[in-house]
Amino acid sequence: MGRQLDEQIAGRFPVGQRLRVLDVGMGQGTQALRLARAGHQVTGVEQDPKMIATAREALAGEPEGIRERVRIVQGDGRDTGVHFLPGSFDVVLCHGVLMYIEDPDPLLAGLARMLAPAGLLSLLVRNGDALAMRPGLGGDWPGALTAFDTTAYRNRLGLDVRADRLADLTATLAGIGAPLHAWYGVRVFTDTAADGATTPPDVETFLTVEERAGKTDPYRSVAALLHLCGVRG
Repeated sequence: MGRQLDEQIAGRFPVGQRLRVLDVGMGQGTQALRLARAGHQVTGVEQDPKMIATAREALAGEPEGIRERVRIVQGDGRDTGVHFLPGSFDVVLCHGVLMYIEDPDPLLAGLARMLAPAGLLSLLVRNGDALAMRPGLGGDWPGALTAFDTTAYRNRLGLDVRADRLADLTATLAGIGAPLHAWYGVRVFTDTAADGATTPPDVETFLTVEERAGKTDPYRSVAALLHLCGVRG
């Protein structure tokens, strides 16, 4: 997904431009730190104190120049309007958040308002059109049959969450003024890998295969996750 995001940033902004990035639901700060290392100014919003502590610990191990480029705000991603002015960011990330929110439309509308003109909105969501893939490949036939007709599922943490369909999000993005510009699949071939599985010896080839599948039909359509990129009009 990082490669996909870099592709969109490179195609939209001048080389060397220091971007203002908002990472909503930053988790342990993986993408925030990666973008800060690339020279961008990153603000992370996270609600979970444990995640914030992990992100701060990782940030503490970075050089001073990188630490100065990251700001962490504890708060709910649905309250961006409380913390920031409209149009304050060139790039807004919201990765792995929508599945925990019953009605994501207000959150998405708020994120779109944070974007400067021509800004990039990056969403990572569970693919509601491919929920039958994981149980089906695992031989759970009753589970696969149920998954065809729902966007609800239980994740690997044991939480009951929800998925999003590409067509629905495409319509939503158009309605909030950040129409879909590009979309990718994420975890096309690796979704059934066990948690904690070892990294393949030829990791570069492995990543290249996933990257290629994530932008190629029909593979991207059955990916576990969708990476959608909207652009503020």
